[in-house]
Amino acid sequence: MAGLNITKRGKYWQYRFDGATIGGKRQQISKSGFRTKKDAETAGHEKMAEYNQSGLKFTPTEISVSDYLDYWFKHYVMVNLRSNTQYGYTSIIENHLKKAFGQYKLKSLTPAVLQEYLNNLTTLGGYCKSTITGIMSVMAASLDYAVHPLKFINDNPCRYLRSPNEEKLREGKERVILTDEEFQSIIDEFPEGSRYFPMLMIGWYAGLRIGECCALTWDDIDFENNIIDINKQVIRKSLAGDITKTLKKRGKKEPYANWTIQVPKTSTGVRKIRMGAKLREILLREKERQEENEEKFGEYYTIHVLKDNRIIPVYKGINSQYERIRLICIDVDGQYTTSDSFKYPSRIVHHKLKLAFDYHSLRHTHATKLIEAGVSPKVVQTRLGHKHIETTLQTYVHCTPEMEDDAVDIFDGCTQVKSTCTKCVQKLKLVNK
Repeated sequence: MAGLNITKRGKYWQYRFDGATIGGKRQQISKSGFRTKKDAETAGHEKMAEYNQSGLKFTPTEISVSDYLDYWFKHYVMVNLRSNTQYGYTSIIENHLKKAFGQYKLKSLTPAVLQEYLNNLTTLGGYCKSTITGIMSVMAASLDYAVHPLKFINDNPCRYLRSPNEEKLREGKERVILTDEEFQSIIDEFPEGSRYFPMLMIGWYAGLRIGECCALTWDDIDFENNIIDINKQVIRKSLAGDITKTLKKRGKKEPYANWTIQVPKTSTGVRKIRMGAKLREILLREKERQEENEEKFGEYYTIHVLKDNRIIPVYKGINSQYERIRLICIDVDGQYTTSDSFKYPSRIVHHKLKLAFDYHSLRHTHATKLIEAGVSPKVVQTRLGHKHIETTLQTYVHCTPEMEDDAVDIFDGCTQVKSTCTKCVQKLKLVNK
């Protein structure tokens, strides 16, 4: 391939160089319109370098970590991962990885540099174990992609890192398992008629994730057979664009524009679970209350339609070409109650009732209470929609004082009668798990 050729055509300068032959004919890449020879040379060299790298606008061996992370995010994360995961990665990339390594060349990262960073996160950063794991997992995943399929580097230096001493890692927040009295104190703050009451009751009695709860419609409730059909979830859809723009746009107050209906994350997330008489009566009263409110507000009542799977609010008096969905989690005037909206009751419970509470606490409590009552872990797994039973037992089931008391009573009882009670042994196994 010949080198770069710079010529002047009238008042302007042009660059030209030979490309690959196609069908035996020589191809030339050229562009004119540059005011100076230097401008043409600079643009020509950049274009020639890009051409020689099959369209890449950078030299892989010279790319900075910052630019590479942007490239990985655009070409892998945004293509393959869900929007909530994208946002989590965005925060880690901008707030941690770019600040620590962004100015260095990708090829200069070594195990020693990364090990020092990991050690500092542990001893100086004040981060909990889960945060540190999240940061280093994103870095490792990005470098895996640089090795294969990109082949920008030959090896992933994260492979050689040693985890810090477990005793030096600060544990994350302890998940609260609510007692009946504590849950009642929450309900006293947000009683029946509150926009948050249905969400609290669904979390307590059914153990749904907050995204699943916010996606529920009245069509999903089978009052005749007492079944809840969990077939979708709501997520906040990240806006397209580079990492910085995604972060900035995510911070804006856009309560509806980006709430999107999607299928659950795993196939086991799609499930039908039974509801008890208490939850059934609560939901029946809520449905009747919403119908009365809609009649009272008339044309100014807010309804919701689906447009490209996005939840869009419109006044009832405005005709819409899109399908209406009758969401369960709404306010008295019909406005949507989102997972972001639920941050308000979480703050109230945290500051006023002094409980480290969020919506997921209800899911953990639901699972623990079922195991505590002797329900089979397999049933609990199915009810929660977990793919692996280990997730149910290791993450969502917590040992309570009642479980400890049951374990002692069961064992003492069987010992006193000098026999083995099959029922007690089975219950004891469940307690110990």
